[in-house]
Amino acid sequence: MQKVLVTGAGGFIGSHLTEELVRQGFQVRAFVHYNSNNRWGWLDHTEEIVKKEIDVFPGDVRDPYGVKEAMKGYDTVLHLAALIAIPYSYHSPSTYVDTNIKGTLNVLQAARELGVQKIVHTSTSEVYGTARCVPIKEEHPLQGQSPYSATKIGADQLALSFYHSFQTPVAIIRPFNTYGPRQSARAVIPTIITQIAKGQNTIKLGALHPTRDFNYVKDTVAGFISVARSKEALGQVINIGSNYEISIKETTELIAEVMGTSVEIVSEEQRLRPEKSEVERLWADNSKAYELLNWKPNYAGREGLKKGLTETAQWIIGNLNSYKTSIYNI
Repeated sequence: MQKVLVTGAGGFIGSHLTEELVRQGFQVRAFVHYNSNNRWGWLDHTEEIVKKEIDVFPGDVRDPYGVKEAMKGYDTVLHLAALIAIPYSYHSPSTYVDTNIKGTLNVLQAARELGVQKIVHTSTSEVYGTARCVPIKEEHPLQGQSPYSATKIGADQLALSFYHSFQTPVAIIRPFNTYGPRQSARAVIPTIITQIAKGQNTIKLGALHPTRDFNYVKDTVAGFISVARSKEALGQVINIGSNYEISIKETTELIAEVMGTSVEIVSEEQRLRPEKSEVERLWADNSKAYELLNWKPNYAGREGLKKGLTETAQWIIGNLNSYKTSIYNI
């Protein structure tokens, strides 16, 4: 692994991953979503010493020709480009099919034709749906409880089909709920932090009882690089999670604690998922990642989560103008 292409490089996780790859000495091409203002997402905000080392390729993952052109000359592809917001997938599911499934097909087909040495495809813990048994192992049944998760299941299976059918060198990383600096307020942790930072004592959320396994972005990035480096990861699906389960209500209370305040929490109708679409419980079994990759989270357990929330809150407070705290972000 010497020359690495990252799709979705301008996004939350993608930008952190791109920066870390540069710092570790890799030659990195960042595939970002084309726009006429030539904005590179969060890569616009990275430090200049890192930014000057990145080869930025504007394009659209839905375009097979641009995808193949971007991949030429690169031996490893970390494929993160996707639509990820669950509420938006309820009213625009077709865009999720085009981006998440067809976009992944474009990456896989180009990799097959170009002889790429490794593709790391990004999955999500949402493909498991509500846990039938915990902690969740990679063999857990897949359940499409939202159009978003259904398209990610489709993309995952497509990636595995290329491995089995054509020996395309694919590995699948399945991060649980990643959080940290730069995450948008369509996710619950930034939603809570921004409301508190704006001085609101009543925090508006969706369902409070579901549990999640929150994984700090630095740990997720380390997981991506570990999967990319590992020959044993080929043909495998690997969970990247903290192995710590906490409810949304408890998470809110912990954030209030690290921000030195107390809050009232209300569940707002418009923020609720349809009843059968809500994923009630997520808790990662990360033993496979340790066995195959020697990966384990540095921000583990309650204290690790508290540390990650503190770092995230500090960053969001310093960048509060980037958030629209008065509206519900889907």
